[in-house]
Amino acid sequence: MKTILLTLTAALAGLANAAPVRAFLTTADQQHLLAASAVAEPAAKADAVIRIDTRHRHQRIAGFGASITEGSAWLIRHGLKDAQRGALMRELFTREDGGLGFELTRLTIGASDFSRRHYSLDDMPSGQADPELKHFSLDPERADVVPLTRQALALNPALQVMASPWSAPGWMKTTDSLVKGQLKPEFHGAFARYLVRYVDAMQAEGVPIFALTLQNEPHFEPNDYPGMRMPPATRAAVVGEHLGPLLKARGLKTQILEWDHNWDQAWSPLSMLADAKARQYVSGVAWHCYEGDVSAQSEVARHFPKLDVWLTECSGGEWKPHWAETLPWMMRNLVIGGTRNGARGVLMWNLALDPAYGPHLGGCTDCRGMVTIDPATGQVTRNMEYYAFGHASRFVRQGAWRVDSETAAGGKPGLDHVAFTNPDGSTVLIVSNSAAAPRRFTVQAPGRRFAYELPASGVATFVW
Repeated sequence: MKTILLTLTAALAGLANAAPVRAFLTTADQQHLLAASAVAEPAAKADAVIRIDTRHRHQRIAGFGASITEGSAWLIRHGLKDAQRGALMRELFTREDGGLGFELTRLTIGASDFSRRHYSLDDMPSGQADPELKHFSLDPERADVVPLTRQALALNPALQVMASPWSAPGWMKTTDSLVKGQLKPEFHGAFARYLVRYVDAMQAEGVPIFALTLQNEPHFEPNDYPGMRMPPATRAAVVGEHLGPLLKARGLKTQILEWDHNWDQAWSPLSMLADAKARQYVSGVAWHCYEGDVSAQSEVARHFPKLDVWLTECSGGEWKPHWAETLPWMMRNLVIGGTRNGARGVLMWNLALDPAYGPHLGGCTDCRGMVTIDPATGQVTRNMEYYAFGHASRFVRQGAWRVDSETAAGGKPGLDHVAFTNPDGSTVLIVSNSAAAPRRFTVQAPGRRFAYELPASGVATFVW
């Protein structure tokens, strides 16, 4: 009995002396934006109890971030003065002075709709082809994308960079154009070599590419910007017979991610991955948010549990401008739902756009960036996406594990949450309240018990 009492006393003393829980709050009325907040002692009655079990680990986290599109890179480099650009990049890619600490980004191989012109890295006059890639050139990316990405890497050497093409060069396609069309079978090998040339060229510029997707949104052929339809059988053929063997023969560690499209067509990656020759070269499945439900990530992962999961694109926009509606959606589906459904990394679309939702050429006319930069004044506006992702990226470190968190039976609905343990042993809990009323909840975790009241449509991150 004496031993038990001593053990209990020591445990209580350790709990009492533990470092305090830090809390950070964002509210839909924007009165609190990642602002320090205080937790409370648990009350006798709560709307819900959230239980965390750090012993049960799931996926390891690579990071959060946004894409450095050509439009974003041009805007940051030319819409800001040097000192302003340096300050913004430190804020986005480090955790100094409360920075977001982005550790993941995505580049476009050639133009997307968020480019100032449409181009590939091997354009040819109409009717001419270049199967030996003699005219391949990284020059379009060297103008702004490469130097800005290098600046981000200098600030955060742990930053992981992936890349996706919006189209093969037009001469490889049935349309002889960057717009619409499919990849011609006779150019499967040339397209694989094109992608490897890009990886080599970026490496030579000091930008290692850790992963490629074969095609952005392969089931979509946009009318006014680069795109290319690529059915599952074509993706399997290019990966299994060309790109995978080429990367392996070259000893390159760049990973291949399948799909890179919406949640609503899980059948497509399942079909591609049914090809055993292609599957051996695929390391993960990439997803977009625009159609379907985030649970599709888990559906495919159940069939291929050894493959990583990535959420590689989602954009906010003026079609959903209201914080009270959209902030909880982003948390439930991207930051919380994305990781609860296996994502090792979660990416928003444009890192930065201007007040006219550009630069862009075709495509989305009212997409928001993480930040809005007014090139006339140099003013930077931090958007809803900035704060939604900041609730994770500022606190969840690369190499963290997602761990179990659950709402105890009988709790009121509306609370979404996810928990992580960082490499330094700290625990991070992110909670979002999609209910129309505040929710008071108690958190129970190893060595911790505290309470908090989260306003309607609010988000809070807890660290201890």
